[in-house]
Amino acid sequence: MNLALFDLDNTLLNGDSDFEWSQFLIRIGVLDRELFEVKNLAFYEQYKAGTLDIHEFLDFQLKPLSRHSRKTLDAWHQQFMRESVLPMIAQPARDLVQRHRAAGDICAIITATNSFVTAPIAREFGVEHLIATEPEHKDGEFTGGVADVPCFREGKITRLKNWLTARGWNLESFADSTFYSDSLNDLPLLYKVKHPVAANPDDTLRAHAERNGWRIINLR
Repeated sequence: MNLALFDLDNTLLNGDSDFEWSQFLIRIGVLDRELFEVKNLAFYEQYKAGTLDIHEFLDFQLKPLSRHSRKTLDAWHQQFMRESVLPMIAQPARDLVQRHRAAGDICAIITATNSFVTAPIAREFGVEHLIATEPEHKDGEFTGGVADVPCFREGKITRLKNWLTARGWNLESFADSTFYSDSLNDLPLLYKVKHPVAANPDDTLRAHAERNGWRIINLR
């Protein structure tokens, strides 16, 4: 039995679903462009530079969820999938996931982006398991807070370990474990698996991959 882990943004997607969700809300007039766009761009640059304060970002990203009903949010998300997400999915990414599924591997998307944004995207890829940052909710509605450890940097290791433990597994349960990522932020988890793969890597990750002999692929 093998384990295949996939980062989502800029790995399976040719873009960042977290960033694009805020841009989508700005575009349809839910968020004020003047107030939110500059912040959204700044957080995205911090993420790419490896300097993001995840709790500050999540406060920015999750608060808008608490201002609208789940029914309204779900309707917006359907539009978001059509207009923003599907154009970011390239065939090589679909083919990669399908190869692992066809081989009978346990497949999971593991992402810092919250599960409200990413669960429909995981379903689009046919990936059963999603390990993501979890928005806090009460009585079916979002509170604007975060539940559990954010699935970011070292937090991905914690969340993966908890996910595996709940199923009676650990990384050593698998004959092989592979993790595909584009980002320097995922270096902690990349060093934990047997086969780290740099997919569409940023410059820092590419340097690590070249130095360590990791496979480098292009999914775009």
